[in-house]
Amino acid sequence: MRRIALTILLAVPAFLYGSSPSQLVPEGTLDSQVQHKLNTLAYYTVFDDLHFYVEGGKVILSGEVVKPLLKIDAEAAVKEVKGVSGVENRIEVLPLSNFDNSIRVRTARSIFGYGPLYRYGLGARSSIHILVKDGNVTLTGAVSSKMDRDMITARVNTVPGIFSVTNDLVVAP
Repeated sequence: MRRIALTILLAVPAFLYGSSPSQLVPEGTLDSQVQHKLNTLAYYTVFDDLHFYVEGGKVILSGEVVKPLLKIDAEAAVKEVKGVSGVENRIEVLPLSNFDNSIRVRTARSIFGYGPLYRYGLGARSSIHILVKDGNVTLTGAVSSKMDRDMITARVNTVPGIFSVTNDLVVAP
């Protein structure tokens, strides 16, 4: 079973394959076409995290999103890809909450507003995803060094109102 995280990095190749950020998705494959469709979704932001894997021609979508429309759009976009025989949508819509939205914004400012880390917020897609559910923050994606990962953890732990922080960021080789 293959799992692909939709992450774009400045320091490593833009399209990642498998569980290791160093493996590339071969261009023109079903995986790369699905990944392209998901990466170009209009409402896909730093506060969402989409994943998928392909079994035969069936695409299984997973991850967490803030807007319910993004879950629907992701499924519709993947169904358009030639070669996809079906889509199973396991994407979770995070609870709509002003409290969580406030934490999202403060966490993003804490990371991307800090000089040494601002580069992770540049470009169309950040390599860091900030997921907030009921006041609990989970960070996913990839960074270029262990020092950046530790710095992000320290900065996010200072954001008021957060109950817990889970740092699932990986250090790209």
